[in-house]
Order: sequence, then structure tokens, then C-alpha cells
Amino acid sequence: MSRFLKISAAVLAAFSMWACVDNANMNRPANSNANTNANATTAKAPPTTDSLMTIEKQAQDAYLKGDGAFFENMLSDKFSMNMNGQKSDKAAAVKMISGVKCDVKTPASYDEQKMSMIDPDTAALVYKAAIDATCTSEGKTEKEPSPMRVATVFVRNGDKWQAIWHGETLIVPDPKTYKPQPMSSAPSNSSNSKSAANSNSSMNSNSNTMANTSTSSSGGNVDALAAVERSGWEAWKSHDNAKLQMVSTSGASFVDLFGNYSADQAETLKLWNGEGCTINSTNVSDTSGEMLSPTTGVLFFKATSDGTCNGMKTLPVWGTSFYVKEGDQWKMAFGFETPAA
Repeated sequence: MSRFLKISAAVLAAFSMWACVDNANMNRPANSNANTNANATTAKAPPTTDSLMTIEKQAQDAYLKGDGAFFENMLSDKFSMNMNGQKSDKAAAVKMISGVKCDVKTPASYDEQKMSMIDPDTAALVYKAAIDATCTSEGKTEKEPSPMRVATVFVRNGDKWQAIWHGETLIVPDPKTYKPQPMSSAPSNSSNSKSAANSNSSMNSNSNTMANTSTSSSGGNVDALAAVERSGWEAWKSHDNAKLQMVSTSGASFVDLFGNYSADQAETLKLWNGEGCTINSTNVSDTSGEMLSPTTGVLFFKATSDGTCNGMKTLPVWGTSFYVKEGDQWKMAFGFETPAA
């Protein structure tokens, strides 16, 4: 939803167009037990793009009506987001949505729909959404930003798929025209970002970022994800494509802070190659994360960089990276950035 990610003085400001990720193959250990092998033939099928988009459209309609009850079932109990330094859980999201009132001039449109698997029980949906609407939430009335690149990560819960994370960023065709919009609720501390403002965001935006600290019940594992982020950002700074390939999955997908989307590792590496960029240093702060399973995790962070891309100073970003473990190596399967005002 186009406002789902906007944080107000409370937690979220709106929730109006909503959906993103790519493939990371998860090799499950073989089992010689005959019953296990038989069960493998009846493994549950992955969702389809259409089935996840049906949920997304229902969520859009529910948001516009302020129907928080819909999200009680649509959101996973583990639902979490970290935007502009503020973390939102399921209860906060449902409460905020329940108070939304919208005046819709033109219904939402959904284009460029993509779905990929992070692991067998985690799927990501990404699309372009546009709407002409004005919504009131938590005492503020604002026009919904449009068009947006939207992403939602779903997890399997029995026979249904529920949203565990959601992200949105405004699509900016020409980054040179981008003007950061200050948000009063954004924290003041800053870091370094691989994602710079330049005429080609593929040259400055990268979700493989370093992270120094984490707050999670599985802190040790989250620290491991943060270490991979660190090495990725350093590789971006050094134009080390071989290293970037090593810390990402073969299906790694990515959305940069200007709404550009790369659907696989080859496209993502082009987005991360740092061409036209001269970066002196990178840094990441405000890190936190959750382990979704022993081999899948999500890392939230803020990142900044000292440098320029195509003559433009780099911008700070808020980032989200989903990781999977391949052998002994954690690799980024999906990344998402939004500007940090």
C-alpha cells in the first residue's frame, strides 16, 4: 500500500498500495527414510504471482476502507517492519489502518508484477502501483504518493500465505530531480549508504550493507547477516563484483531507493557495480533483525556513504535485506531501500 511504509509520529502514517523479492534455492538435507522420501513427492507447491496479487488487491481495498480486521488474518504474527528508524509490528499496523479514511479519485493500478521464492516457505512479490487518492491517518490528511515500487514478503502458514514484511518507495525516473522529503519522526543519527543520488541509481544503490549491531532473540545469527552486509558495502565501494557475487544468491533481486528493480543476480550486480561512483567510506547503523528459520533471516539497517556517483553526493538509505544460508555462507536473496531524509 502506498502509505504502508510512511512512518508518522506514532508508528505508521498510511498504508495504501502494498507488495517484493527473488529466488534463493534452499537445499534441504536428504533423508534416507522411505516415508520422508514419499512425503517429498507431496511437498506443497509455491504460490503463484496471481494468488499473491489477489491478496494484495484485497489488502488495498481493506486499507482504503479502514478495515483493520482484514489485516488480523492477512498479517503474520511475526510481521515486522523498520522504516525511518521506527519499528512496526502487527498490532501497530492493524491499529493504524483501522483509523484510515480515504477519498479515492482513481482506483489503484498494478503493473510489472513479479514473484520469486526466498525459500520454499517464503515468497516475495514486487510490483508497480499507482493511485489518485487522499487519505487521512492519525490526524494527517495527505495525497498518496504515486507511482510506487511495492514489495511484500509472504510466509506459508499451513495452507495460507501471510505477509511478514512490506516495503514501498517512490519511483523516481530522474534521480537528479529528487528532493528528500523531511520526516519529523525520522531519527537524527546517520550512516553511510551505497545508494547515492545520481542519474543512474544502478551505480549507487546496493542492499549488501555492513551492519555492526543487532537486536534479536537470535542475535548471533543476526550478527552474521550484518557481517555479510558489511562485506557487501565494502565490495560496492571497491567495485569488487566478484565479492558481490559471492555474498548474493543466484536469484538475488533488489529495489533501490529510486524504485528501480532488478529481478535476478545478473541484473542486481549491474545495479551494484558502482560505475560512476567514487566512495571514500561506508557505514551502517540502527541495525536489527529476526531469524525466520535456521536458514532464513531478515536484517534492517540505516546506511550512508561518503562519496559521489556521477557527480552527485550519495544519499543515506533505510535498508532491508533477506538472507538465506547456502552451506556455511549467508547470502542476500532480496534487498529493498528507501531514502533516509
